This record gives sequence, C-alpha cells and structure tokens, in this order.
Amino acid sequence: MRVRRYFLKAAVSLALLLFVLSASAADTPPSPTISSVDITHFWQAYDAAIRVSDPLAQQDIVQRLYIDKGTAGLRAFMEAKGYTVQSYVDAIRSYPRYWASIRPHTLRAQSAIAALQPELVKLKVLYPQLRPATVYLAIGALKSGGTTQGDKVLIGAELATGDETVDIGEMTPKMQAWLTGYFRSKPFDNMVLLTVHEFVHTQEHGTARNLLGQAVYEGVADFVAEKVTGRKPPLPYVDYGPGNAEAIKAAFAKDMNGEDTSGWLYNDTHNAFGVRDLGYYVGYAICEAYYRKALDKRAAIRQMIELDFSSAHAVEDFVTLSGYFARVPRQHGLPSLSRP
Repeated sequence: MRVRRYFLKAAVSLALLLFVLSASAADTPPSPTISSVDITHFWQAYDAAIRVSDPLAQQDIVQRLYIDKGTAGLRAFMEAKGYTVQSYVDAIRSYPRYWASIRPHTLRAQSAIAALQPELVKLKVLYPQLRPATVYLAIGALKSGGTTQGDKVLIGAELATGDETVDIGEMTPKMQAWLTGYFRSKPFDNMVLLTVHEFVHTQEHGTARNLLGQAVYEGVADFVAEKVTGRKPPLPYVDYGPGNAEAIKAAFAKDMNGEDTSGWLYNDTHNAFGVRDLGYYVGYAICEAYYRKALDKRAAIRQMIELDFSSAHAVEDFVTLSGYFARVPRQHGLPSLSRP
C-alpha cells in the first residue's frame, strides 16, 4: 500500500512539474529570429562597386551582389522606404568617407541587439498576445534607422549603428544637422530600445488616416517600449516636450485632423519649435494620460496596441478617454474630440 501511495504521489508531482514547465514555456516568447546576412552582402557589393567608376556598372554590381541576394527583409525595407538600386549607387558615390567610417559599426549590429530576448519576455508579460516577428538588419540608403512591414522589424544599420565618430562631412547642411543630433544620441547603444519600439509596431493594426492617428501610432510604440525597457529614446523631443507641453498641444490641435505629418514626424523641423519629431511626444503624452487613468493597466496596454488606426473614430475615442485634449474644434470634416 505504501509503495502504491509513493508512486501515486510521484506521478502527481511529475504531472504538476510538467504543467508548470509547459505553462512557463508558453509564456516565454521563442528567441527572435535575427538576420544580418544583408549587411555581409552589402559590403561585398560595395567593395566590388568602388573598384569601378562607371555608374551603370556599379548599378549592375549592387543589383546582383546585394539586391538580388537580399532577404525578404531587405525587399520589405526597400519597398517601405522607396529604395532602388539607384538610391544605393548615389549614396555610395556621394559619401565615400561616410561609408568607410560607418562600416565597422555595421559589422557589430547583431551584437548590439544580443540582449533583445529578455526584453521580449517582458513585452510578453505586458502583452500576452504578442505575435512573433523577424528582425532584419540590413543596409539602407540613409533614410531610416528602423521601420516595419507586417511581421518584419527592419533595421537600417547604416544609421542605427552610428555614433559621433562617423564622418558626415560630405553631407548637405540639412543632413549634417539631422545626423549630428541623431548620432549624438548614440543609436548603437540604444538598438535594443529601437528594436522593441519597432517590435511593438508589428503588433499594431491598420494605417493611420491623419496626423493624430500617426502620432498615437508612434506614441504607443514609444510608451510600451519604455514600459518594457525602462528607457526613453535620448532624443530632443523627449526633453523638450514636457517643458513646452501646452504650446505644443495647442499647435498640434490645429494640424491633427489633417493628413500632413510634416513638421511633426519623421525628422522634419519645419515647425514653430525647431524640434524634430514632436508628434512622437504628443502621441506618448496621450498614451501616458490614458494609462494613468486606467484602473486595469494591462488592459490599457492591450487597448493601445490593438487600437484600430484605420478608424479615425476609434483613435478619436481613445484620445478622448485619455483626457489629453479638453476641447478641439472640428476640422477637415472629421468629428471633434469634444464629441458627446
């Protein structure tokens, strides 16, 4: 009888152990797939291209050795940013000192996001519905350090791995102004934060219809990435926004129902403040206000991530509930945020 009782207890203990282990495995996202082969292919193409002077020959080399051998991530990156073989040849021919100085940084790209997996574990705790995504490290033509397409996180290593040692002296004054501030933020040291931000984008739904929706779309990614990593991007809008909140809010309210994002998003400084990407700050502030008011914080995170950005009404309702705006007049035929 004692023997039978012992084996029964052992069987129950084993079953419980297997249940705990399986539950734990279900809660832990698999290690992300990270591809950096496009970086290797780019430098092979680059070395071959600079050995010839004819632009048409260079196009052929870049096409064969880089684009044709590219991953699904490179194809998505080119589509998302409008890159062509000519984009690459123009960049290669125009900025030889830049490419020489950024090269060793790009070769360390995969090591820069080696700590991504623990952050994705935290993200899954915050958002258990987390879907997998593949991270592609590629070389772009100086338009974007990071973006997404579907379930693909797309990192432009020629920007995202840089720092203040990169030679930008061949650039136009406008590009120098942008890259000086960007590289001062040490993007290489913040690639995990950038990648988590972009990972959040792969979970979001729909395409924003106006500036307000696009700002919230970016704000959700910034806000959730901060909750995961405990860090904000070390960029000017993060510091400037809180100290100028009311003026920014009033200016943003005038533009928010329109489709034009210039002056507010994506490195455009054509605004009254002279600070890039203040739309990110506005979106973050809306999410912060929404989260602060929410009784169920995890549900608030889910509502942010699952917001239907293709619906102006859904975005508007979210913003209304946040309480960020007290009253905003109707513009461009869309309902105002003060709708009853």
